[in-house]
Amino acid sequence: MNMIFKNAQLVLPHEVVQGSVAVHDGLITSVDQGPALQAHGWDLQGDYLMPGFVEMHTDNFERHLMPRPKVQWAEMPALLAHDAEVAASGITTVFDALGVGDADPDSLRGSTWDKVLQVLDFAQTEHLLRADHHVHVRCELPAPNTIDLFQPFHAHPRLSLISLMDHTPGQRQWENIEVARVYYTGKKGWSNEKFERQVSHAAELQARYAAPHRAYFVNYCHANHIALASHDDTTAAHVQQAHAEGASMSEFPTTLLAAQTAHANGLLTVMGGPNVVRGGSHSGNVSAAILAQQGLLDIVSSDYVPGSLLSAVVRLVDDGIYSLPQAVATVTHNPALATGLKDRGQIAVGQRADLIQVRLVDLPQGGRQGVVRAVWREGERVI
Repeated sequence: MNMIFKNAQLVLPHEVVQGSVAVHDGLITSVDQGPALQAHGWDLQGDYLMPGFVEMHTDNFERHLMPRPKVQWAEMPALLAHDAEVAASGITTVFDALGVGDADPDSLRGSTWDKVLQVLDFAQTEHLLRADHHVHVRCELPAPNTIDLFQPFHAHPRLSLISLMDHTPGQRQWENIEVARVYYTGKKGWSNEKFERQVSHAAELQARYAAPHRAYFVNYCHANHIALASHDDTTAAHVQQAHAEGASMSEFPTTLLAAQTAHANGLLTVMGGPNVVRGGSHSGNVSAAILAQQGLLDIVSSDYVPGSLLSAVVRLVDDGIYSLPQAVATVTHNPALATGLKDRGQIAVGQRADLIQVRLVDLPQGGRQGVVRAVWREGERVI
């Protein structure tokens, strides 16, 4: 299939130019400056044409699978709703973050993922999905059942990324116990009594399981050529351990020191789009804007709000921290490279025609809002 995108502001790797893009059989075949000579084509009416976003860590699928504590939704409608939401946010490649390991039997991450993987495979086979779905398994190292619950993912073709997590209260993300209390009693619906019981038991679980489970998953990634990420690094030692284990990225470092150490060791730093948009972390950790100002922000993940990717891009530009090409790279080219996807993430000849049409709108109260007006995956319009 041939297609011309014309009258667009093209967000290229290092500049923004007026021009046109030609697509054939799902790949970009030419990128030209100036008005397109062809009479026929998709007229972007001066809107921006950007590469489709690559989202490598989103909890959004889990949110649809369990929209309220202890309320499990059917897998297929949850997947379709999640897929539609991420695609409408400009995400053409999504790494569905699925957590494994939880001592709490009522939690989603304490359950098996067999049915979810079956539904993902079926939906892909039937061409029901708008975005290209990969799997990111988040492994809770201190949980007794983490390795058992990982079994359905063994050798699964969608498994492309593993991150190592330790949410033991008193360290990493939950260094502040009271912040952890607010999260677990609020989002998880725990009582204060249950929270206290879990905290008292957490240190014992960490001491027993975290180290052997960590070694298991590091070895699995090496043996199967799976990208590895650390999570919630707080100290230099956390990052240095991840680097020694072969991690390629540090997800959501909680301190400036951890981000600086990641940069010094060649790990890409991932921060949340909500952190960028809100101007700070919801759990009191380091601000993504501060990292960006120091050249330490490589990748923006939507985390728990798919629409935050585009909003974060606009915020980084409007705050004068990044140019538009630099900001767009944090949600396209950089996450693609970090996860081994070299065929997407830029508007360039030979790349997949994963493209989004974006209009920036001036708001009455000030500021700008990015609006996704159309989305194409491999040249096929999906939104």
